[in-house]
Amino acid sequence: MLLNRRHSSVCLATLFVVLACAALIGVDGWRTWQARERMLAQAAIDTGNMAQALARHADDIYQEADLVLRVVQEHIAEDGLDPKSLQRIHRQLVMQVNELPQLNGIFVYDQDGRWLVNSQQTLDTTHNNADRSYFIHHRDHADDLPYLGPPVQSKSTGLWIFTISRRITRADGSFGGVVLATISFDYFKRYYENFDVGHRGLILFALDTGMLLIRSTRGEVSTGQDLSNSAIFRDHASRRDRGSIELAARFDGEQRINSFVRLPRYPMFMTVAVSTDELLTGWRHDAYVRSIGILFLVGVLATMGRRLVRQIKRQARAEVEAVKARVKTDQLNATLVQLAMHDGLTGLANRRHFDRTLSAELARVANEKGPLALILIDVDYFKLYNDVYGHTKGDDCLKQIAAVIGRSKRRGRDLAARYGGEEFALVLPDCDIRGATALANTLRQSIAELRLPHSGGRHGHVSVSIGVAALDPVQAHDSPLALIESADQALYQAKAGGRDRIVTAPQSLKVIARDELARPHSARSGQDL
Repeated sequence: MLLNRRHSSVCLATLFVVLACAALIGVDGWRTWQARERMLAQAAIDTGNMAQALARHADDIYQEADLVLRVVQEHIAEDGLDPKSLQRIHRQLVMQVNELPQLNGIFVYDQDGRWLVNSQQTLDTTHNNADRSYFIHHRDHADDLPYLGPPVQSKSTGLWIFTISRRITRADGSFGGVVLATISFDYFKRYYENFDVGHRGLILFALDTGMLLIRSTRGEVSTGQDLSNSAIFRDHASRRDRGSIELAARFDGEQRINSFVRLPRYPMFMTVAVSTDELLTGWRHDAYVRSIGILFLVGVLATMGRRLVRQIKRQARAEVEAVKARVKTDQLNATLVQLAMHDGLTGLANRRHFDRTLSAELARVANEKGPLALILIDVDYFKLYNDVYGHTKGDDCLKQIAAVIGRSKRRGRDLAARYGGEEFALVLPDCDIRGATALANTLRQSIAELRLPHSGGRHGHVSVSIGVAALDPVQAHDSPLALIESADQALYQAKAGGRDRIVTAPQSLKVIARDELARPHSARSGQDL
């Protein structure tokens, strides 16, 4: 017997130690993994914010250049392209390029692609750009929209540039040439060098056709590649205005968190990406250190486990019994509370619960100087209904009506109760007479829509009479009984007036009248609704 007990203790100690160690390792592993997920989620937020900021910057850069083009368009439309006008335009272009550091140059071409004027200090008109994509586009398209071209090498400087251009249209609508602004590739390169995206992160700026304008990484900048078949463009950037996705890059295989944003005014998008592996370097170090610590704790726990198990075993039996007794007591108490506070047939609050709640809410609302409304509902000709259809059908009728009343509660403090027999009540704290009357109308309509047959009813189906009363505002001397009597009197008038109707208590109508006098243009309401 003693050997069996010792063997049982050893088995229990072993199981305890194993489970405790497994739990310790599991919890730490879960927390470590959650730290990883939070780090990746924060990286998506950070890259998204950076992409948004860079997109706005790029959008502003292109808009400034576009505004210059529109001004030049207007000058050409007003003054033409005679030698004096070209001289004035030349001076203006030189000034604009000096003021806007992102501009490489501004050029005006005639209908054959020859340079008419540009922002250079000398008027060199020997170049012809009729072969450029922007010239061909405007020659073949009569719209007045700006055209964003792919990156090209400038014929005048040999530098990589981005282009934005507009069509010159003659008075007769024919093609008159192109006005072009070139934006410096080096401007964006220098600007993006100020942002730290890690050794293997990148900033990517491209047209919505998938043509790369600039891809900036630490130590490397490229342009001109076609990204239309890349996963980030094909599956994401071409379909949404913004988002974040973790992908492996096609050109280097690096797994990155990519956040992309479309420019608000121009058909382009900006992407900021950080290397997942590089981002998680610190996390991996922390995870390694934590793992060493966990292994040490597991060893300590295993050593102490066998010493603690005997004491745990002795306490376990007593604790189990105590827990069982407490659970049983709690269940019994919960059952008693449920029975004491709720109606057994309908599941709504019973009269006792109603009385307590009304008194408590009246005191609370009085302190806050707010309104409190009470709705009393009586099923019309219900005794006759029981006589004709039987008590079983009568109970079913009350259940369906109670369900409608229970669903009508709109706020957590509202209380639906069975007031007695075929009568129900709704306590509506912080609700004025207008809101209560509107709810009463909804209730009456919803119960009518049940279409419960009643041969003794006014319309051949079950209907209800409703009395509505409210205190607005509730005063310290107001009593629950006074409010109940007011609503009950309104209910009596509804029944005496032919049933299937709503009557508002006279005291409540005074509140309505007071409010209507304060608001002379609002609709007036009557007593019988």
